[in-house]
Amino acid sequence: MSAAGAGLGPALEAVMERVAVTAEAVGPRFPLYAAPDDGRWTTTGRGSWTGGFWAGLLWLRARYTGAEADRRAAAACTARIEPWVAADTATRGLILWYGTAPAGDDAGAAALRTRAARAVLAAHDRELGLVPWGDALGGPRLLARVDGVPGTVPLLAGAGPQGVAAAAEHLHRHLDLCLGANPAAKAPAAKTPGAPAPAVLTPALRFDAGTGWQPCADPPPGWSRGRAWLLLAVADARVRPELAAAGPARAADRLDTVSELLLAQGAFPVPAADDARPGGPLDTSAAAITAVALLKLARVPGPRAAQYADRAGVILDRLVARHVSGPGSGRPPGMLLDGCYDAGKDLAVRHELVWGDFFLALALAALHGVVDITRI
Repeated sequence: MSAAGAGLGPALEAVMERVAVTAEAVGPRFPLYAAPDDGRWTTTGRGSWTGGFWAGLLWLRARYTGAEADRRAAAACTARIEPWVAADTATRGLILWYGTAPAGDDAGAAALRTRAARAVLAAHDRELGLVPWGDALGGPRLLARVDGVPGTVPLLAGAGPQGVAAAAEHLHRHLDLCLGANPAAKAPAAKTPGAPAPAVLTPALRFDAGTGWQPCADPPPGWSRGRAWLLLAVADARVRPELAAAGPARAADRLDTVSELLLAQGAFPVPAADDARPGGPLDTSAAAITAVALLKLARVPGPRAAQYADRAGVILDRLVARHVSGPGSGRPPGMLLDGCYDAGKDLAVRHELVWGDFFLALALAALHGVVDITRI
């Protein structure tokens, strides 16, 4: 266990117990977000884009406890996300990677992941150079969105050499589009001294046959999870040698540059949900995603590895100390509070979010040796 994780054991225990309490409360449905006062969950029947995080949480608990009953519960939940294999959405990366990768050597999860990888590879549009956002969740199909990149990158990489090539193209195409205002994001790491300039991020763009790619107004440029999702996707590629070497010339250098660009922007350790509203709600889920990305980047040999590990530790310490409910708080213990689903719509702005729980649990589990974070 790293020094950063030495004092986080009770938090891992509380978060894993919260998973058990949630499972009892939601039954066969999927938790989405929970009220900050009493921890009561709003649920979905099919899981939507977050269903894989619930399956992943159940797998993390099963690996933490080693109990066969927990393993069966995780496997059953994973089977319920199987219909998303055929859905036209780039969020299949979030659903079917994070819903299966924490399962380790489970044969059923591995088979589902293989099917999903092939399906997403078949959806790769060579002319656009990416897997389109899709229309399964409503709205226009031909979008490039940052939340369609994490999970999709490692999922595609599991589909053989063609999958690796598609994964690299999908990632670098999104970097070109979403960070297009940053010349440094298009080139290898700069040799000039000093910190990189903050990244001007466009989280979503729509393709029009006449005018090409045009920015969308929603999510806004200051959306905290935009940076976090893209950083996670870059980290997913950076820890996989076959992906770090794929794509444009000196791809690994480019990924390192982008990591620094993304980390240079946004409040640390817990960002506002929208940079344009610094006095508005925070988003602890973005912080948890960032912590996982940093822990992955810390596994890449190089001069910044120790710094990334330290930054992840600072984020996790802050989340546990100030945002995870404890005994005597009047709330169920183990809730990661102050997550923001959608600040613009004033939807679940100080809530427990299932994906926030997942990434906090994943980071803590990795620090305590429960899982290898480079494989999830």
